[in-house]
Amino acid sequence: MSSGLFALLDDIAVLAKTAAVSVDDIAAAALKAGSKSLGVVIDDAAVTPKYVVGFPASREIPIIKRIATGSLKNKLLFILPAALILSQFAPWAITPLLIIGGLFLCFEGAEKVLEMLTGGHDDDMSKKTEDQTVAGAIRTDFILSAEIMVLALATMEGQEFSTQAISLLVVAFFVTFLVYGAVALIVKADDFGLHLMVTHKESALGTLGRGIIRTMPYFLKTLSFVGTLAMLWVGGGILIHAAEHYTWHLPEEMMHGLQHMVHGDYPLTGMIEWLAGATFSGIVGLICGSVIVATLSPFHKAT
Repeated sequence: MSSGLFALLDDIAVLAKTAAVSVDDIAAAALKAGSKSLGVVIDDAAVTPKYVVGFPASREIPIIKRIATGSLKNKLLFILPAALILSQFAPWAITPLLIIGGLFLCFEGAEKVLEMLTGGHDDDMSKKTEDQTVAGAIRTDFILSAEIMVLALATMEGQEFSTQAISLLVVAFFVTFLVYGAVALIVKADDFGLHLMVTHKESALGTLGRGIIRTMPYFLKTLSFVGTLAMLWVGGGILIHAAEHYTWHLPEEMMHGLQHMVHGDYPLTGMIEWLAGATFSGIVGLICGSVIVATLSPFHKAT
């Protein structure tokens, strides 16, 4: 009896140790995956706030909540299962799908740039209902989320299927919380500034509140512009890496050549190199997106 009990306890100890190792593997894989896709996560956070600009303050958080819910559904119901299935049975299909997504981002970004240049941006935004805005945001988020999940999956080659699935699940929840939590804080910063100004009128906190209220409209407009640029540099980056995947090395070599030109021992050299790469990717994205806009323009006018 006692020997059987000890054997059972040994089995439980082995199972617990195995589970602990699995948890460690999943945590390590999720952390590595998340850091690999951090650039696209930042781009996603930059793109989203522009969708609430122009709506009443009372609708900002509900809109963000609707977009976040749609984003999580995108990841859990469509992107995660599709990525895992394709990685197992048709890994060759992942790059073409990413190219389609990259072209869509280039098109969206180029269209927004054209609207800014022609002055049609504000008129177009004023005509959009909340439902149209949320649908557009979720559509754009789908592309960015797909890029995040595929980049994350690429860091887990050789891992067991269960580890990949659970790690991607962790990444999906973490990225959604990170992006839309940050967006909520950004768009409600002016309310926080108003609270400081009212409750601490004559103190330094009151001054801080007034400063936040004055600067937030400009900050949101800037972030909206950065979000548009993000569509272009992420879309262009996808196309550049896809070209490299299909052995057309020139775009990637040109981008690295530009980064090498600005490399040096001065402070913030890493940031300058990143900006050079992002600028090159953005130019590629703008060129490709402009071609698509010009191609689709006759059909758009017909409708």
